Amino acid sequence: MSSHVILLTDAHEAPAYELIEALRAAGVKTLIEGLREVEVEVALAQQKKNQTSDDFEIPPPLAVLYEVVPGADMVELHTAIDHARAFWPGAPLVACRRHTNGYQSLNLRSLDSPTLKRLGFLAVADKSAQLPALLREIEANGTADIGIEEPEDTPAETGSSSLPPKIKASQLRAAFDLVASLHFIGDQNGAANSALAGLERLVRADRWAIYLFSEAKGVETSRLEAVAVRKPGQPSSVKTEEEWRRRLTGESDLPLGSETRSAKRAAAGMGIVKKKERGQFVVAVPLICGERILGVLEGIREGSGSRAFKKPEVALLDSLSLPIASALANAVRIAEAERLSQTDDLTKLHNARYLRQFLLNEIRRARRYGTSVAALFIDLDDFKHVNDEHGHLVGSHVLMEMAAVILSSIRDTDAVARYGGDEFVIVLPDTGTELAGQVAERIRQKILRHTFTGGRRLQLSMTASFGVAAFPKHASSPQQLIACADTAMYEAKAANKNCVRFAADLAPSREPMVPDFLTVESDIENLTPV
Repeated sequence: MSSHVILLTDAHEAPAYELIEALRAAGVKTLIEGLREVEVEVALAQQKKNQTSDDFEIPPPLAVLYEVVPGADMVELHTAIDHARAFWPGAPLVACRRHTNGYQSLNLRSLDSPTLKRLGFLAVADKSAQLPALLREIEANGTADIGIEEPEDTPAETGSSSLPPKIKASQLRAAFDLVASLHFIGDQNGAANSALAGLERLVRADRWAIYLFSEAKGVETSRLEAVAVRKPGQPSSVKTEEEWRRRLTGESDLPLGSETRSAKRAAAGMGIVKKKERGQFVVAVPLICGERILGVLEGIREGSGSRAFKKPEVALLDSLSLPIASALANAVRIAEAERLSQTDDLTKLHNARYLRQFLLNEIRRARRYGTSVAALFIDLDDFKHVNDEHGHLVGSHVLMEMAAVILSSIRDTDAVARYGGDEFVIVLPDTGTELAGQVAERIRQKILRHTFTGGRRLQLSMTASFGVAAFPKHASSPQQLIACADTAMYEAKAANKNCVRFAADLAPSREPMVPDFLTVESDIENLTPV
């Protein structure tokens, strides 16, 4: 090839070494041109102004190449296309994909070839090694209709979000049913299992699995964890004893490391991977939401009569991967929104909304099994002096420190809520008055011994007054339980603060008995912060 090509690069991106080396090895003369940060019309005018009659005419390039990096911005692509058309009119535009290694491409998604061609590119080279053959085709025919057949283990093209054009009516209904079933599912396991239940009606496999990245130690050390596994004919509602044991103990549906090599490659940004591994036919589809790979959808066919997944099946899986990934991401957002709605912004403890529901559930359980539920109402002594003397930022930091002191003094089954201002409420399930008093005294002494810094290396001493009440000894409903603990706390305030007081025993009532659920439901509505 004697003609030259123009390689367009972004202002902040150097061309990939593999691309330059592939062109050099093919004997292609390459002129590197950076995108200019001026308007095209202004640049052309300046170019004509600088030309003289002695200038010799440079022959038009064989093609204009532009590297498309993962996660490329559409504005940059349009800028490159306009630049090329303005400076080299008539020269064919060729997009060259740049692939990053390993986890560098984990959060990025490349545009598919049809989209790039609709933007104005004549051809797309998925690998640098394809460029010489592609350029020879352009030089010979003026087109780039080269057919490079992908081997079976080569990553397939991804990015399509629409259903394949050739799809049966029954498959279309099943696909829409699958997508509809994913709406408003509030947990990832539910969304993943619902997706697999719908997939097995569309594409046959001996095992489907959805793996998601664990978020324990960051991207580089993240591992794929199975959140849903499904085999043909398995009812979604029926679980074996082993499956129930795993769910109760929080174990994954498949042990860590159970994913195939194809799944690992798809998760590392290699696109859809279709391959035969250890006598099994595997297809692995990355689950991408926005520009982030959440995990992988894996299908396996095994046995003597098994066949590889066909291209229409892979295309269908690729189309459905987007709504599945979106549902998984939405489930996380829903769970996070629910958590935030029940969390105090400052201390990260539960708030009064969570306290209402927790008390409701625990008192229902206590009624059923004849147990006790205790509540500790805590109010910090002279907290206003801290704000007045040191400012509200110090006061806020003291509240955060107080939350840490309280949390370190209770069980995992107990609940702590910031009730309002400098008031805290602790709910102790399966706890009577005597044990609750011991817990209150232990926390009181711990607060007394603790030195609060206020975030400024201060040496502040704090005390607190405690009120203790228990169901059913002191109260018959959630609202009454909190009110009794609050009253006992004010008695502690009146007794010179920094002490624990107990609520008065509930007097026997001669009123007609009210069903438990009516008492609890009506009283819980009135449980609001003071």
